[in-house]
Amino acid sequence: MYVRTSEVRGDPTRIDDTISMVREEIFPTVTEMDGCVGMSLLVDRETGRCIATTAWESEEAMLATADAVRPMRDRAEQALGSSGGSEVHQWEVAVVHRDHAAPDGACARLTWLSGDQSMVDHAIDLYRMVVLPKIQDMDGFCSASLMVDRQAGRIVGTAAFESRETLEATRSAAASIRTGVVRELGATADVEEMEIAFAHLHVPEMA
Repeated sequence: MYVRTSEVRGDPTRIDDTISMVREEIFPTVTEMDGCVGMSLLVDRETGRCIATTAWESEEAMLATADAVRPMRDRAEQALGSSGGSEVHQWEVAVVHRDHAAPDGACARLTWLSGDQSMVDHAIDLYRMVVLPKIQDMDGFCSASLMVDRQAGRIVGTAAFESRETLEATRSAAASIRTGVVRELGATADVEEMEIAFAHLHVPEMA
């Protein structure tokens, strides 16, 4: 399984209009494309940053749709009032685990790791054996995933929680886990906390 992420920043006051446009126009169109298995949208209402993710059955299906999705990305940028365009990345899905569906008001913590290409396989094993068991025991946990870009040596782990409150309550524990992972991998880390505007990624369990 593979995913494409489109990251864009715009006017925070236009977040709701952008969510509506993506949900009503882009989501139905992109999920009709061959090989697409869903879409999600994460937003930060303070900064105006949005991350749209589309999931694909294969790398070939993802690459084949690159030109078709570009006009939709342009419309989303316009809806959000972005002047900087989107940052687009393509990822291999390494781990997916769901406890239950994310309810309205759910939020996610994204942990971005960067390092040497050689760390990726070790990072996947570390996530499966050490990180995931700890995350899924946290109060309010909904689901978790790990995506990797082997050539760039980049990884992003996403953990979804039932509410902003449960997300915030896990910050200290998550930071402790992250410190150990960064030390073990020799990587650098960045963290974001975002609202889950909608989540319809039908990626199978890959824990």
